[in-house]
Amino acid sequence: WWGEGEIKYYLDEDRDFPTICGTGTEDYFGGAWNFDVPGQGYTSYTTPYLGLHQIIRPDGLYESQQRFGMYRWHVPDPIRFATGIRVDIQALGWRSGHRYLPRHDDIASTALFYLDAPSSTPPVTPTLDGLETL
Repeated sequence: WWGEGEIKYYLDEDRDFPTICGTGTEDYFGGAWNFDVPGQGYTSYTTPYLGLHQIIRPDGLYESQQRFGMYRWHVPDPIRFATGIRVDIQALGWRSGHRYLPRHDDIASTALFYLDAPSSTPPVTPTLDGLETL
């Protein structure tokens, strides 16, 4: 289950509260309601700017290793920032008694941004340990 999956954009000087806060992962990627087509389960789709293009189904032995490939291009709705950007995605599941279960899903992303002028001094690339604290 996708949980609430809020995607939060902390722009520039944001610390405690994001400038942009979405309603859920499936909404952000245009799938809504768990990416589920009744009677078919998870169903892939593609559009010019967002989609769920890859569904790797469980292996059948222990029903493990389910994975998804999704994309979202912010061409018609760019996210502008001046000094910094941090993007968080919430990962929640369910416990018994209708309680949330904080999850530790393996989520990877790729982000591209374009400078408004040429630069010969790129920012320092964080170390692996430094990435864990961002």
